[in-house]
Amino acid sequence: MLSTQQLQEFAEQGFLVLRQQASPAFCQEVLQFTEQQLAAHAQPIEYEADTRYPGAPASREAEGGLTARRLLQAYARDARLAQWATGKVLAEPLLQLLGQGACLSQAHHNCIMTKQPQYSTATGWHRDSRYWNFQKAELVSAWLALRNETLENGCLLVIPASHKLDIDAGQLDQAQFLRSDLPQNQGLLAQAVPVPLQQGDVLLFHSNLFHAAGKNQTAATKFSMVFTYRAADNPARPGTRSAAYPEIAL
Repeated sequence: MLSTQQLQEFAEQGFLVLRQQASPAFCQEVLQFTEQQLAAHAQPIEYEADTRYPGAPASREAEGGLTARRLLQAYARDARLAQWATGKVLAEPLLQLLGQGACLSQAHHNCIMTKQPQYSTATGWHRDSRYWNFQKAELVSAWLALRNETLENGCLLVIPASHKLDIDAGQLDQAQFLRSDLPQNQGLLAQAVPVPLQQGDVLLFHSNLFHAAGKNQTAATKFSMVFTYRAADNPARPGTRSAAYPEIAL
């Protein structure tokens, strides 16, 4: 259970790290399963070429084009992943943050992130809520580090308390990424901090928190498992991508 101090920290900062929530043995099981799925090209998979981010391969047919970025629909892939997504370790803090009746969204995140060497791309400053369609931009994502995450292999960077900021549309580019070239954004970007994680750590973060990640500069793939949750009174808007899959009650 989260302490009063932890609840306050999440409310004020927009993120919270919970240390050693998953055992090394469980992380290794998930890693082995993920590598098997990737080797078999078990769809659905998002590839780096699909992102169209700067530096990504131009297409799936280009060199590095079949570098996986996300193993999608993780909840439905294996009972162990489903159990983690809805089990006590995550359910207890998420129900504290979101209240009774909270649900797992299968439409967003619900994946294993695979930041691979050489062809993986950096991710610019963004809020996940930029492309989600719920009544309120107040969801919570739970990010499990399956291996250690450092600046060198592209750990998440966050801007603390940015989930509470009103951002003018002119501060964002067409893809809703924070523009680093604008003087009015420089003070905000200067507040960014890295969130290094050890294997088994969980990062909880608000859907309106600005975050980014660098490239993987190491020789080993960084793996993270991520699921997203909403409160009972914050349903997806009908007919949108956010409502495309059944939700799972915690």
